[in-house]
Amino acid sequence: MRYLRILSLLLAITFLAQNANAQRKKIEKAESAYETGKYFEAIDLFKFAYGKVEDKEVKKELIFKTAMCYRYIDDVRQAEIWFRKAIKRDYENPIIYLYYADALLANAEYEEAKQNYEKYKELVPDDKLAERGIQSCDFAIEATENATRHNITPMYFFNTRESDFSPCYGKDNYSIVYFTTTTEGTTGNEINPVTGQYYADIYWSRVDRKGEWSDPAPLGENINTEFDEGVACTNEKANTMYYTAIRENKEGDMVTQIYMSKKDGINWGESTRVAIFESDSIMVAHPALSIDEKTLYFVSDKSGGQGGKDIWKVTGGAGSWGSPENLGPAINTEGNEVFPFVHKDGTLYFSSDGHVGMGGLDIFMARPQGTNWEVTNLGYPMNSSRDDFGIVFERELERGYLSSNREDSKGEDDVFQFALPPLEFKLVLTVKNENNGQIIPDASVNLIGSDGTNEINTSEANGTVHYDLNPNTDYRVITRKGGFLAGKSKLSTKGYNESQELQLDVFMQPNDDPKLVKVFYDFGKWDLKPESMVALEELVELLRDDNPNITIELSSHTDFRGSDQANQQLSEKRAQSVVDFLILYGIDAERLEAVGYGETKPKTITPREAQAFDARPGWRFLKAGDVLSPDYINNLETEQQKEIAHSLNRRTEFRVTGTDYVPRIRRKNK
Repeated sequence: MRYLRILSLLLAITFLAQNANAQRKKIEKAESAYETGKYFEAIDLFKFAYGKVEDKEVKKELIFKTAMCYRYIDDVRQAEIWFRKAIKRDYENPIIYLYYADALLANAEYEEAKQNYEKYKELVPDDKLAERGIQSCDFAIEATENATRHNITPMYFFNTRESDFSPCYGKDNYSIVYFTTTTEGTTGNEINPVTGQYYADIYWSRVDRKGEWSDPAPLGENINTEFDEGVACTNEKANTMYYTAIRENKEGDMVTQIYMSKKDGINWGESTRVAIFESDSIMVAHPALSIDEKTLYFVSDKSGGQGGKDIWKVTGGAGSWGSPENLGPAINTEGNEVFPFVHKDGTLYFSSDGHVGMGGLDIFMARPQGTNWEVTNLGYPMNSSRDDFGIVFERELERGYLSSNREDSKGEDDVFQFALPPLEFKLVLTVKNENNGQIIPDASVNLIGSDGTNEINTSEANGTVHYDLNPNTDYRVITRKGGFLAGKSKLSTKGYNESQELQLDVFMQPNDDPKLVKVFYDFGKWDLKPESMVALEELVELLRDDNPNITIELSSHTDFRGSDQANQQLSEKRAQSVVDFLILYGIDAERLEAVGYGETKPKTITPREAQAFDARPGWRFLKAGDVLSPDYINNLETEQQKEIAHSLNRRTEFRVTGTDYVPRIRRKNK
């Protein structure tokens, strides 16, 4: 937005003192306008004076001051052009590089802006503004490359070719919006010589059930006057309004103050000044009211702050506000912190040109952290390289309005609606055979979510099932079909910041094929090692919860080293140790049969195992269908390969022997 309009309309004008040169008769009028803050008027006067003088040094100064006028009214395109002209004329003050870099940053020319900040840093190494500018360029590039999911839409119903900004809600169902405008036809209906726009008023518009907005209209004479009014906020019921206005104080000076009005029927009642400071000559602006109406945030340039415009607060309530308190250096900087808004959850939103940002004013959020604040830039596209400010939220949603003069603005400043669309997750689940990877149609697929979701579908002819998933949710999947053990898998949408289409394969093992149980033993022993507990507990769950009607043969196998008799006995004891564990954990003994096969049944590599081995260096020699017999192992090339094959033969497996077991009815002890 136009920087000086912020300072004149909603903040206090700080007049820049310049030493007029009596000999420059042609430019006295331009200097006078510049000194009194009438920058819009001064631009044409400086350009006129430029054509009337011959002295090169004077011309150089006129170019610089023309650039400064454009800087103050926030015409960053023209500011960039005129600062560049001053640099080409070898303007000697190094500040030229800082201001030129600021204009480049606002025009999203980040690399060139960074070069000029670095140039300024070389000339004035102690100025922190140079380093902050460099950091802002880096931040802007990163933020643009990592945009948030927010949708930003211009509010064509509100926006004119002039400035329209700082919306707030006029009804608790958000159907009425108040906003500040400098459009033609405002109450004063005169041009402000500082900004070149009409004096500002507060307007309103209502949306109907069809989503159509009424033509914006000004609030009544109890709010709008011939002077500037703007940047309003309302309480939760929208029956009390605080707003910023420029009025004449007791000494006859025009001062920016906060006023309050209450609803009187359908109209707003007479306004009264909110006496925050004893003196009515101290600038107070940009009110923001907490949800409980006990804290009023505002902006002031009162001494005792961090510099520039700071955000302050008072507590208590209407008519009995306490002493003003500066929010401190976590929020306020040497620059300007303006346009506060308090969310229902206590988060403070504000705009700043003093924190690292994308250019101009950026919107930040600050969350209370004990006695301090955690401040975060809202990123792109909530912020742009231009001025972004005046944000307001619907209380329960990530939706609302903000103001900006970004590239796609219709006028000087426009109102934009923002919304964070919900994350959408699509799941394509495919049921497959564990052994050969073939699809399994007509399987029952049960999706269970941590949010209470419980859906059952049937896999299609191509083995797939499609689900819509919810954000921030953990899911379990259980598949069932006759002739197969139940399949299980897990997935989660937690941690995703973007909508996703997820793919998940759930594998089911045929009943008539052996299934590996990953248990471990010391050499020559059959006692179960602690590392086996996870696999054994999974087997308990498979038998007790997922497949309560099956009976199994649980077998153990050895490699072919050692005697046949020793290997046979060892395998029998190892199989029995697993059965004993399962019984101990509540599995009926009649469902279990322990069998030792010694070295008589070498391992056969399945297709899925071969695929997994292919991703492991040193295991890729194992192919689907390989039988790890003595001849196969003895013909392997290296001792390492032989030892791997031996380790795969030393295994414990189970296979389904029946599917019609009826679980015992367990009675509780009385």
